[in-house]
Amino acid sequence: MAPDPRETFSRALDQAEHQITAVTPDDLTNRTPCADYDVRALLGHVVGVLHKLTDVGTGGNASGFPDVVTGIADDDWASTFAKARGEVERVWTDDALLDRDVTLPWATLPGRVALDAYTHEFTAHSWDLAQATGRVDALDPDLAALALEAFQKFAPPEARSEQGPFGPVVPVSDDAEVYPRLAAYLGRRP
Repeated sequence: MAPDPRETFSRALDQAEHQITAVTPDDLTNRTPCADYDVRALLGHVVGVLHKLTDVGTGGNASGFPDVVTGIADDDWASTFAKARGEVERVWTDDALLDRDVTLPWATLPGRVALDAYTHEFTAHSWDLAQATGRVDALDPDLAALALEAFQKFAPPEARSEQGPFGPVVPVSDDAEVYPRLAAYLGRRP
């Protein structure tokens, strides 16, 4: 059985929240390394993911939630994220949820596997936000190492398609730091 992912998930959310709290209204139109998103859209995406995780944790299937939440005031992203995070953490305190299957837009998985996958998504998006806003100094390398290991298992280059969320692996030097290696593996240009 996979370990309880909630502590690591909380660390990834702490890191994302740190990045989001530092975003200013002037940052919102900056491009991110995640090709489909500027900062505003990426913030809307991570809030949307939290809404989906709350929904699946309460027995829903997350189909009624957009991939990108819109309509948030420019100066309200940090509080919106904090509120959505609080709901997710409240729902996922139930230990039984870890072993119950949850249906996500892309798969049906045991709760612990789904939460682990989203831990790594939040880690990658924290790097995206840090790059877009110039705030890369506070990223946890241990989270990136865990994410890189996980993505190598469930998103191998040969299994990717043109429509997927990951582009082709971008070459980086063998001695690159872990976040640039993670970003390159996901198809971003570090």
